[in-house]
Amino acid sequence: MKLSIYGSTGFIGSNFMKFYPKHIAINRENLKPNSKDILYLISTVDNYNIFDDITKDVKVNLELLCKVLNYCKSEDLTFNFISSWFVYGKTKNLPADESQICNPKGFYSITKKCAEDLIISFCNTFNVKYRILRLCNVLGKGDLRASSKKNAITWMINQLKLNKKIDLYNEGRVFRDIMHIRDVCDAINMVCNNGAKNEIYNIGSGKPTELRSIIDLAYRYTNSSSQINFISPPPFHTKVQSQDFWMDNTKLKKLGFSQKIPIETTIKELSD
Repeated sequence: MKLSIYGSTGFIGSNFMKFYPKHIAINRENLKPNSKDILYLISTVDNYNIFDDITKDVKVNLELLCKVLNYCKSEDLTFNFISSWFVYGKTKNLPADESQICNPKGFYSITKKCAEDLIISFCNTFNVKYRILRLCNVLGKGDLRASSKKNAITWMINQLKLNKKIDLYNEGRVFRDIMHIRDVCDAINMVCNNGAKNEIYNIGSGKPTELRSIIDLAYRYTNSSSQINFISPPPFHTKVQSQDFWMDNTKLKKLGFSQKIPIETTIKELSD
């Protein structure tokens, strides 16, 4: 199997191509796939575009996707779509499994869920096969776009390395589902090769990791002198973000997946 990969220059896409180099990178000037199997990673990365460009999430996550889908009206094709844990929205039903009703908040989260629904409708219309992969928080070196808005854990560790202050919401007593980029890419590859078609898969560790414990570990690894402030989350963050979240990864484990890189190793790598 060769995948036509859309979004091969991003953090996840570039790492996937590095670990699995036989696949085909598709550039944005030529949206037509070059194989019968597609891996689609093009996406915005956070809920904050509403303040700077209210149309950006719609243009990137929906309009561009539809342009690509227009080339995919073939019964022989399988469309593997990279989605996000953000589509679940605020939920107390943890760990969240794939059958759970989603209630996304924020333009990024809503358009990612809308993209899932568009893909399912399109594939049902044209008898195309699909898989939807909902990713957890992905950590690892080389995320050049990490910021306080996107991949905040990596950004905070970078701040610790520079001995700059960081702010933790809710005293860091926040739980997330986290995996190393290598484990995530291996899971994506496993689902694309062996996952049932017309299914949704959670790509995650299946367990909660506390943000405070990550920062404490990174603080020691970096020998940082940063000041850590405990603050209340701003109103917008509270409106669009769950305080705690992790996913049920039973379906992924049934394919034979097991997480190989412990969170401690991941944090040490980011701290070096």
